[in-house]
Amino acid sequence: MNVRIAIVGTGYVGLVSGACLAELGHDVVCIDNNRGKIDALNEGRMPIYEPGLDAVVARNVERGTLRFSSDLAASVRDRDAVFIAVGTPTLPGTDHADLQYVEAAAREIAANLTGFAVIVTKSTVPVGTNRIVAQIVDCCAPDGVDAAIASNPEFLREGSAIDDFMHPDRIVFGAEHPRAIEIMKAIYAPLEAAGHLVLATEIETAELVKYAANAFLAVKISYINEISDLCEAVGADVELVANGMGLDRRIGASFLKAGPGWGGSCFPKDTRALKATASLHAVPLRIVSAAIESNALRKEQILRRIENACGGSIKGKRIAVLGLTFKGQTDDVRESPSIDVIQLLVGAGAHIRAYDPARPHEASRLLPQVFMEGSAVDAVRSADAVVVMTEWKAFETLDLADLADHMADPVMLDMRNLFSERLAADSGFRRYERVGRSCGERSPADPAAEPANASADTRPQRGLLQH
Repeated sequence: MNVRIAIVGTGYVGLVSGACLAELGHDVVCIDNNRGKIDALNEGRMPIYEPGLDAVVARNVERGTLRFSSDLAASVRDRDAVFIAVGTPTLPGTDHADLQYVEAAAREIAANLTGFAVIVTKSTVPVGTNRIVAQIVDCCAPDGVDAAIASNPEFLREGSAIDDFMHPDRIVFGAEHPRAIEIMKAIYAPLEAAGHLVLATEIETAELVKYAANAFLAVKISYINEISDLCEAVGADVELVANGMGLDRRIGASFLKAGPGWGGSCFPKDTRALKATASLHAVPLRIVSAAIESNALRKEQILRRIENACGGSIKGKRIAVLGLTFKGQTDDVRESPSIDVIQLLVGAGAHIRAYDPARPHEASRLLPQVFMEGSAVDAVRSADAVVVMTEWKAFETLDLADLADHMADPVMLDMRNLFSERLAADSGFRRYERVGRSCGERSPADPAAEPANASADTRPQRGLLQH
């Protein structure tokens, strides 16, 4: 059964979901009130950086299963399902999610329905939001028009979102109306037929699954980051410790990679929103709260580490930063650890030159004092230290000797453990520091070599896509 679908919002979630649902054979129209974005999409230009997305969009536009429009009223008519995929940022001055865009979308969708449709919340929202959406629909839908609601959280990673949608670990939706359940099952029938699990739950359960999953992953990252600090203190290697932990099937290897902390528009706002929701119900989430605090302190630890590597002070020092996005293979800088660290460096008096392969425009707005360079070599030229903040694949093949040759003082702080002490030393770096390894110490094995069976799960680690 091919389902007629409208998706309101063409951000990371909306555009990827729309393109992939069209790829499954459904009739999809993606809607956005930003005419410039719609014009760009109709011209084949992607408003976001996501590997493979342009090809999926082009293929489905050509075969007529995907189109784009800024006319919501006309586009939601005669649709079987209308997905809400708009942003839910943190409400200023609070930890709660700002639901104004979800509520506005629900009102406009309901007012323009001409027949039965299931209104599906794809945006990440607190428990209880879909009940609010249901009330809005009841008030705004024309007389005689019936509608139902469903919650369908996304579990996608920026940088591999297409593969995540087409080959998911699981698909979760919450619905109560029999026709809503039928339509949701029809939407995901091609994936279920391919062997992927579809989990149907109550609405509140589906809403909470997303927040609970994100918070757990954030806790896991904060935990391994604190273990990495202990490794540095006692002379252990966090990568080998994480490998030993991850081989335990009860733990798993995913998200056991120490680094500069978690960011993006997902983990930070979702952990805050989950904590706020729990507080409304007098349930203290102490572990989540501790992870939030630990992650915030991580940026200050990195600042102190850079200061120590530069002789105790960075005032007047020239620091190169490689990577601005919150993770590799994306152009998203929202709540990026790199942005936070750079702001601390600038506040401490350092002069910063930065390079990111995605060249994110938003970074220039957030960091007006920073020189944005077009290559890694340009960024490190005459630098007193270079800090690797993002795990871009392109960085793994950098010529370290060339970088060292262009620096005033060849000092590297590798916050993503992309390189090894031996490689850095052989390339001319006077000082090289990695996360979770005592400075200057080497293990008996070749540090450039990967540990055997380095991961119990050979798939890329799963993160969740941001709106």
